[in-house]
Amino acid sequence: QVQLVESGGGLVPPGDSLTLSCVASGFTTNYYAIGFFRQAPGKEREGVVCISMLDGTTYYADSVKGRFAITGHADKNTVYLRMNGLKAEDTAVYYCAADLPSSCSVHNGPYPNSEYWGVGTQVTVSS
Repeated sequence: QVQLVESGGGLVPPGDSLTLSCVASGFTTNYYAIGFFRQAPGKEREGVVCISMLDGTTYYADSVKGRFAITGHADKNTVYLRMNGLKAEDTAVYYCAADLPSSCSVHNGPYPNSEYWGVGTQVTVSS
């Protein structure tokens, strides 16, 4: 059974950090691109980061560049998203998604019609 499971969300004050995890099962991630999308209430879904599990190349949306860092561990079928300097506007449900091929440049970021999706984890940034 194919699954992507996110964890690590929570409630933090502005300026704090969180690390999200995305663990894949039922398939081997080596040849996939894995990314995170986020969706805030009343807003469109936004693709924020992506990593090629084959060669480690990454993509960051301008809104998170310099604050977020994605790392991929194909041996563990796991991706981590380190989020530093969190802002209120980062509040959203964060979803990880995986698709072929292992390239974030094909769709200029994570693929909105990715084959596999997690159910999401809530990140709330508030004082």
